[in-house]
Amino acid sequence: MRNKSLIIALTVIVSALCLFFLSFTFIANNVQKDAEAFATDAQGNVDLAKKQTYLDSIWKEPVFMGFTYQEIKEKELGLGLDLKGGMHVVLEVSPVEIIKSMSGNSKDPKFLQALARAQELQKTSQASFTNLFAEAYREVEPNGRLSRIFSNTANRGRISYESTNEQVIDVIDQEVEDAIDRSFNILRTRIDKFGVNQPNIQRLKGTGRIQIELPGIDNPERVRKLLSGMANLEFWEVWTPQEFSPYFMQLNEYLTQQEKAGKFNLKETETKKDALASAAAKTDTAAEGDVLAQAAASDSNAVAATKTDTTKKDSAAAALAAADSLANQAGPLARLFTQLPNGLGANVRDTAKINDIFARPEVRAIFPPNMKFLWDVKPIAGDNRQEFVELYAVKKGRDGKAPLAGDAINDARQDFDQQGQPEINMSMNPTGAKKWARLTGNNVGRQIAIVLDNYVYSAPVVQGEITGGSSSISGNFTIEEAQDLANILKAGKMPAPTRIVEEAIVGPSLGQEAINQGLLSTLAGLVIVVVFMIAYYSRGGFIADLALIFNVFFILGILAQFSAALTLPGIAGIVLTLGMAVDANVLIFERMREEARKGLSMREVINKGYDKAFMTIMDANVTTFLAGFILYFFGSGPVKGFAITLMLGIATSFFTSVYISRLFIEASFQKAGKLSFSNAFAERLFQNVKFDVMKWKKPAYAFSLGLIIFGFVAMAIKGPNLGVDFKGGRSYVVEFDQAVPASDVRAALSDDFQEAGTEVKTFGASNRVKVITSWLADDESIQADEQVKTALDAGLKEYSQLNPKVLSSSKVGATMADDIQNTAIIALVLSLIGIFIYVMFRFSKWQFSLGGVVALLHDALMIIAIFAILDLFGISYEMDQVFIAAVLTIIGFSINDTVVIFDRVREYMVDNPRSHIRDIVNPALINTFSRTIITSATVFMVVLVLFIFGGEVLRGFSLAMMIGILFGVYSSLFIAAPIVVDTMKDEKKPTPAPQPVAKKVS
Repeated sequence: MRNKSLIIALTVIVSALCLFFLSFTFIANNVQKDAEAFATDAQGNVDLAKKQTYLDSIWKEPVFMGFTYQEIKEKELGLGLDLKGGMHVVLEVSPVEIIKSMSGNSKDPKFLQALARAQELQKTSQASFTNLFAEAYREVEPNGRLSRIFSNTANRGRISYESTNEQVIDVIDQEVEDAIDRSFNILRTRIDKFGVNQPNIQRLKGTGRIQIELPGIDNPERVRKLLSGMANLEFWEVWTPQEFSPYFMQLNEYLTQQEKAGKFNLKETETKKDALASAAAKTDTAAEGDVLAQAAASDSNAVAATKTDTTKKDSAAAALAAADSLANQAGPLARLFTQLPNGLGANVRDTAKINDIFARPEVRAIFPPNMKFLWDVKPIAGDNRQEFVELYAVKKGRDGKAPLAGDAINDARQDFDQQGQPEINMSMNPTGAKKWARLTGNNVGRQIAIVLDNYVYSAPVVQGEITGGSSSISGNFTIEEAQDLANILKAGKMPAPTRIVEEAIVGPSLGQEAINQGLLSTLAGLVIVVVFMIAYYSRGGFIADLALIFNVFFILGILAQFSAALTLPGIAGIVLTLGMAVDANVLIFERMREEARKGLSMREVINKGYDKAFMTIMDANVTTFLAGFILYFFGSGPVKGFAITLMLGIATSFFTSVYISRLFIEASFQKAGKLSFSNAFAERLFQNVKFDVMKWKKPAYAFSLGLIIFGFVAMAIKGPNLGVDFKGGRSYVVEFDQAVPASDVRAALSDDFQEAGTEVKTFGASNRVKVITSWLADDESIQADEQVKTALDAGLKEYSQLNPKVLSSSKVGATMADDIQNTAIIALVLSLIGIFIYVMFRFSKWQFSLGGVVALLHDALMIIAIFAILDLFGISYEMDQVFIAAVLTIIGFSINDTVVIFDRVREYMVDNPRSHIRDIVNPALINTFSRTIITSATVFMVVLVLFIFGGEVLRGFSLAMMIGILFGVYSSLFIAAPIVVDTMKDEKKPTPAPQPVAKKVS
């Protein structure tokens, strides 16, 4: 074996890395168990607040090899929402409102007509909304000029009356893109402050959408309002430390009295002396590192506004004096607050406790009614991995509102000053400019806080009145930091509301059930593969099983290295990988058995078996990987998770089957001097296989065509059973204490859903149903969500005695459903095109590509047709994103079989250049027949286990896979090969065809 040392070294390194990263998961689980033990009382009840307190106390503490618990949680192999419970949301930033705002809310009828038309076009188009708007405007006003609508004060300097329509659209397009970036940053900050463990937020490339996953959420209504709310940018006057210090002393006295009376208990959490020293050491670096903390306003007339070093020192000295006065009291506040470079602050983990204190009515009475406390948005790092955050006291107006709001800002952008340093230019509208001049004029030498969603992003010191409405904010920061500040200031410039276009909520009980089903199906699938390989291939099968265990270990370890989350479809991917991993070993072992029958030595058998099977395995894996990549690129949510696991499994399967298994085989041979890959049963099983494919090609064509036509006729009669993600709407999984007929539940809900399209079917158990309704599917607002949920609750009142509980819910907007349908079609088409090109490249003949692609299209259509036929007879499974994942997976799997057959045909063509293609096909099919049946039967058994034990969520996926496996074998034999023969011109003289030496694999 060449490069044996390299393979061994690589195996050891990868194994060590996988073990290292998986260890974080075990440590995190142990910490969770310790927290539960700490919070469990004598009766076995767990105090969740006490458990969270325990976890908070060690959040920044080292718990494993110097890693803190926070770092451990970030590196562990997490569980997806379908296994853990939580909320999945896809938000869309509304470009309509942005365009309306840029137009100054124009009432021009042609403009409004074009907007409405663009919204209609968006339902069936993948183009950006701005391009659709441009197209719609040309349609309703062919000679119209957009500059007439958009050349206003808000767009001064970017759009003039002379601007062309193309230039206007470019500006609008950039503004929409900026709005999405701003929304992303705002939402990320909101989620970070929401207190969710391991949240995931990402932009969906090529769209104006943002995907958010929030594990463990138990208050979906609050999350919806949090995510859909408009950004609230405000400018506040700030109290100095000297002004609010006396009130803090009064608060300290009050809490001291409460503590002595036993009504308040604040335990020491860290040495205050160390905390103060840590914060003081960070004075310079923290001030320089925080863009917003050091930013200062100045107008375009060069009015001095930069915060000087003297001012910084004076402010820090005043804050230090205030902190020292509290520390000298040795009271409760001295154990909570810390002096920070520019003011008073606290450890991040103590902020919730401080908020609770300030929320008490008797505490609020101590402070003036116009004093309001806000936290800085960005923590400052201290020693011992602690984080501290500054507290600001802002001054409320008479009406409780900020003196200046974000709607006063026309524009804010990153620029460069005369020295080439990054700065932010900010311009205001006339009304805002007047308020800004008054605000800055009244606060010379004082701070003004820039606040977004009740968090302080900057608090510059004003050095002089700023007039004219144009200001620049400068400081020692990078271009990226300046861009972030500009985005914050623009957040209140125009409305960019977000709407929820897709939503899924999974309850913790359903998540635990999914974990149990996933583990059971994985273990059962693994047992089946292990037992079969040993039974059929003897000692060789045992070695293949060892490689298989390495395969699963590598998959989990690599997922952990990338901090990926394990989902139920991901488990399905692993289970499927177990079956597909057999394929490479079968190819190798069957080749070795063929070589052994030629009388070669065992050393030559091993070498030739691996060498001859290598390229076939490579081709088979590349085609499946291609389908997985397309799934990943076009899929979302569970489909993307499945695709990641599938691609990873293909890569690890190739490495373990081709290299690691060979290490074991060679080591076993050297030790024992012999090696067995067969037994008497295996030798006899496919000994006398004989068939003529070309004889059956016409009946096969007729059978396939007839079944597909019948299926599509059935679909036309009853309509396709599309899932919510393909047609839009809302779905709920409801559980009762006892079994309930689905038809009765539907009848109870029909009136409440106003006779709109509603389906109710049993879901996994007789006491559980899935309710799907298209009522208000076009309305994606939170109000519509609440209206549908209220109607559901009203309809279920008839079953109140059976205690109905909503275990999970999901929503897909009509626009999102259209996009999902389009991407599904694109994914299918691209898969076929990609495989066509690869097969033609590998086999140098388009006939092979045509035969392979027609067979794959046949398999996809056959799955759809049989689903429609089953639905006609009352066996109903939805066609959704997971169904498409199954179809694409079958495309990847089926082409494996076809490529193996084609590879043997090509080999015979090279060995027998004068033979007719029709004389070559049958021997090739017979020699690969054992591999075809063994691999397909093994994968079928594994998927059958998934169908039985994998739960209702994966049942449709498993059924589609089983249908695809059966017809994949059929199409490889009776569709793909005959098409190659029918389309390949063969004018060569006939010669005797090669005789099959063994009915085995290539």
